[in-house]
Amino acid sequence: MRCTSVLFISAILLWFPGVARSQQENIPPVISPGGLPIPASSMGDCGEALESLHAARIAAFPDQSEPGPHRASIDAGGEGDASAAAADPVEAVKILAEKQAEATRCILGTYARDLAQDPPGACYGDLLLNFEMRHDGEPERDIPILRRPGNGAFFYESGMTIDADGAPNAYHPDNLGLDDLANAGSPGSWEGLAKDADGNPFIQVEGDPFPGYYVSATALSDRSKALNDPARYVDASKIPFLVLPGGMARQLGARVGDFAVVFNQRNGKFSYAIFGDVGPFDRIGEGSMALADNLGIRSDARNGGTRRGVLYLVFPGSGNGRPRTLEEINAEGGKLMEGWESSVLPAACVNAQSGQPPATTRNAD
Repeated sequence: MRCTSVLFISAILLWFPGVARSQQENIPPVISPGGLPIPASSMGDCGEALESLHAARIAAFPDQSEPGPHRASIDAGGEGDASAAAADPVEAVKILAEKQAEATRCILGTYARDLAQDPPGACYGDLLLNFEMRHDGEPERDIPILRRPGNGAFFYESGMTIDADGAPNAYHPDNLGLDDLANAGSPGSWEGLAKDADGNPFIQVEGDPFPGYYVSATALSDRSKALNDPARYVDASKIPFLVLPGGMARQLGARVGDFAVVFNQRNGKFSYAIFGDVGPFDRIGEGSMALADNLGIRSDARNGGTRRGVLYLVFPGSGNGRPRTLEEINAEGGKLMEGWESSVLPAACVNAQSGQPPATTRNAD
C-alpha cells in the first residue's frame, strides 16, 4: 500500500521553503500547488509544525540550506529528531517525510476551520453546503462541506461516532452486542437490522457466525447473498467505512460503494475507506470500528469515538455500488489520492474574477 503522506510531501515541497520567512517578512502569501494563496492565519496556527518541518528539511538536505537560526538550532541540538538523524541520511529523510505530513495535515485542517468562519460571499465556488447538525431536533452547529475548485472530491471536518453495523455480533435481543440495541431502531422501525417482508428482524441460527444475535445490515451489501446471510453486509469490525446522511450524499453525487480517505489530525494517522452505510439526515461524522482502529480512535461502539479532529475526503462516483475487500479499498483509495495531488492543500477561494455568487445551501432532509 502506497503511503498517502508521500502525496502530502510532494505538495509541501512546492511551497514550504518560503513559509517560515513569509511569516517574519512582508512578502506575498504562500501559493498552494493549485495556484491559490494559503491564508497566513492557517499557517500561524501550525507554527510549531512548520518549525519542526524546516529543521527536518535542513537535516535531510544540509547542502541546500541557508545559514540562520534554524541551522544554528540543529547544530546546537535544539531539534532533537532532526539533529539525531543528521548522521543517518535515510533516517533524516524518513523524519522529513513525517514532519511534512504533519505540517500539511495541520494546515489542511486549520484552513477548513478558517473557511467555516468566513462571512458568506467571501469566497466563490468552494463551499458546497453547510450541513446543519442537530441534537434532539434542535440545531447544534454547522459543518461546512467543501470542494476544491475543479475537483469532484468533497471534504469536511468533524468528530467520529462509532458504527458497529454489519458486524455479525453488533446487536443481540438482550442488548449483549457490540452496540446498544437502541441504535438499531425499535420494533416496527428497525434501521440497523436485516428484516423479512413483515419487518421482523432475522436472528442468526446454527452455522451463522453468532447464533442468537440479530443479522445486522448496512446500506452497502452483496446482493448475490440472501437477506438473512450476515455475509451479505459490510462488517464494521473488519472493513473501514464511513457513514453519510442519505440526503447529503445524493446532493453531492456520492453513493454507497464510493471511496474515501479519512485523516486523524490529532495523531497524523490516515485510512482509506469506503462509503458503507447511510445514517440519520441530521448527523455527520461516523465511521466503522475498523476505520476508528486504523485512525487510533477508540473503537468501542458504545463508548468510543472522538468529538473533533477528523477530516473526511470523499470521492463521489468512484465506486461500483458493491462491497470491496480491504485490499481493493486500499488500492483504489491510493489511486484516487494520486489524482487529487494537485488539490492536496484545498484552497479557500477560486479567483473572484468569475463574479459568480457562492453556491451555498443547507443540507437536504
